[in-house]
Amino acid sequence: MIKIYHNNRCSKSRQGLQILENSGKDFEVVKYLENIPSKDELKAVISLLNIAPLDLVRKNEAIWKENYKGKELNDDEIITAMVENPKLIERPIVISGNKAIIGRPPESILEII
Repeated sequence: MIKIYHNNRCSKSRQGLQILENSGKDFEVVKYLENIPSKDELKAVISLLNIAPLDLVRKNEAIWKENYKGKELNDDEIITAMVENPKLIERPIVISGNKAIIGRPPESILEII
């Protein structure tokens, strides 16, 4: 089952959702601002993305700039920051089987579906 971590207020996330809808494939929408992923779930997503936790952070968000920018944070602290402030999680994230991708640009989603 394909899964998209989605924020409806984000144009790239809406475009990613549209790509999935147009694909005709079954998928699950996770509104991650409402259903915040656990630390373990976020670690699993990061592992599937094959990136460092910091690479999943939206570094231009005010929350990041005001509270975390310039601090020495380990991976666990970065993941905790994203769980406590899910707006910091880059979007959209699409998972298909054992593959995952950040849909920026949204067309990159086509690589894994």
